[in-house]
Formats: sequence, C-alpha cells, structure tokens
Amino acid sequence: MQVYDAVVIGAGQAGLSASYHLKRLGVDHVVLDANERAGGAWQHRWDSLSMDDVHGVADLPDSPAPSRGEDRANNVIPGWFGDYERTHDLPVVRPVRVDRVERDGELLVVRAGDRSWTTRTLVNATGTWSQPFVPHYPGIETFRGEQLHTADYPGAAHFDGKRVLVVGGGASAVQFIGELAPRTDVLWVTRREPVWRDDWDESVGREAITLVQQRVAQGLPPASVVSVTGLGLRPQEQEAARLGAYDARRPMFERIEPHGVRWSDGAFEPVDVILWATGFRPAVAHLAPLHLRSPRGGIALLTLGKDVQTAVTSAVDPRVQLVGYGPSASTIGGNRAGRAAATAVRSFLSEDARALA
Repeated sequence: MQVYDAVVIGAGQAGLSASYHLKRLGVDHVVLDANERAGGAWQHRWDSLSMDDVHGVADLPDSPAPSRGEDRANNVIPGWFGDYERTHDLPVVRPVRVDRVERDGELLVVRAGDRSWTTRTLVNATGTWSQPFVPHYPGIETFRGEQLHTADYPGAAHFDGKRVLVVGGGASAVQFIGELAPRTDVLWVTRREPVWRDDWDESVGREAITLVQQRVAQGLPPASVVSVTGLGLRPQEQEAARLGAYDARRPMFERIEPHGVRWSDGAFEPVDVILWATGFRPAVAHLAPLHLRSPRGGIALLTLGKDVQTAVTSAVDPRVQLVGYGPSASTIGGNRAGRAAATAVRSFLSEDARALA
C-alpha cells in the first residue's frame, strides 16, 4: 500500500499553490481534482465574464496572472492553470470526486468510489463553487417560472423579454444587474441595505479578512464580508445605474407564489425568472467523518502568525490543512494559504518523524 506524505483535494488556485510548495519542499504528494480538465471553478463561470470583469486574480508562485482584457475568463484562467500544472509537473489526478476522508489510526484515507489514497496529512482545497446556496422561502416550490443560481447563469441574452428578480447583496448581483438592466426588466431585492463604497483600499480588505478569521477561530462558519468591503460600480455597470436599477432595490419578500413574489404588506410583483445571487457554502461535506466541525457549526483554524490568511491548520486535527476556506477564500489568500499549508505539512511530518525515532 502506497502511503503519501500529503494528499491535496482540489486543483484550483489554492490547491495548485499548495502543490507547488509541497513539491518545492520535497513532500511526496498527489492532487485529486473533481473536474475533467484544469481550471478549477473558473471553467464553470459564465461566458460573459471577461478578464476585465473579474475582481482580481493573484499570481501563482513563479507564474504571473493573465492580464486583463475582453477575453473570456472561463477560457483564459483554465488555460493558465493547465499550463501551470504541466510546467511544474504537478501530480494532478482527474477526474476524482472525493466522497469522504476517514481516519485509519495515524493515517488518513481519502475515498472516491472504489478508489482510495492513504496519506499522513491532508490539504483540503475544494473551495465553494460546487455548493451553491439558495435560501428557502415559503412557496419556492410553487414558482412556475425559471429559477437559476449564480452557478447556472447562462448570460444576459437568455433573459431578453423576461422580467427578472435578482436576489442577493453581493458583487455578483451587482454585475448581473449591470448586464441585464440595459436590455430587460430587472428587480433587485436584498436582506440588508446595500453598503456602497467609492474609497475601497487594502485596509478595508484586511479588515474584512480579519473579521472572517475571528469567526473561524471561534469555530463559527465563515460569513459574507460585503458589509465591510462594500459594493462599487464599475464602468460597465454605469448604464444600469443611469436607468435607476440599483436605486430601486427592495427588501426581501415574504413568500414566493406561482407567478411572482409577495411582500408582508401584501404588495405583489410578477416575475418570470428568479436569479439567486445568494452565494456559496464551503464544500467540506467529505470531511464529516473527521468530526472537524465545532458545536458552533464551523471548522476552527489555528492562527499562528500575524497574517490571518495563513490560518489553515485544523484546531481539531493538525494533520488537516484547509486552504481557500475562511480568511484564505480569495485568490491572494489561496496563494498564501497554499504556502502556509505546505510549511505546516512539512513541520508535522518532521515532528512525527522525530517522535518515531
């Protein structure tokens, strides 16, 4: 039976960064990726998302990120990831959809159907894209129109001639409204009043990341940070703003009916489509057998330094590193977390070797 020093689950930005640094440190490992081809979640993004539209892609170690432009992000970034895997000869195996990770004494067993990999440590880099979140509202199952999530967004042309209700207060909702409002009838609802910011800088980003880290350190689930970072309008969203699409935001409805939504005051709006821009949840169900979750619902991570984006080690089991989770859930954070995870893995293996000596 082959026993790896580390198994990485996921070959997105964080997983590739972790693999690069594990290889640099001489750690024997394999990367298991659920997709048929390279590209992580980027290959599943909608066609109208250009490199000018993305909110920022960090460099990978020893490889600068692609430049901005009008090319489709779901082509450019997967191509970059694929080149990166080949250039650095990273040990990626795909497609492998991991079902569960189990303890076997001092080892961990990663299972995918009838296949398994045994390892001393684990780096989880599964992100969130495979876990779209749609909140439940009374009557949701009765709606006769179309319901789509961000993960299913087919592009603006699909909605021509339809009345669209966009639900959600994050950047994706703002972008969808920017694409849809100039060409069709759009309504916008959010749970909270949107927070607009024109003066975003790095200090705001650090504040948001710190708040996420504080939640994770307490064993709470990661939460949205839009209330801290705020929302901004890019040039391509100015036409929707001129049309008043963002000013007409309404609070959340009370229930969904077959042909629209109704508010608590009795007001009703007919809609053809409900577009749920309501975010994602961490894809960590396969880790359930390890019992990493705290009673408060999240996976607590240890913070060992000043950079909160390097908080990756499970507080319950130091063999397990989570990258792209909580404070490292961004392309920049994923890079830093990948390096931190590789360093933590090597440290654990060194300590384990000393203990056995």
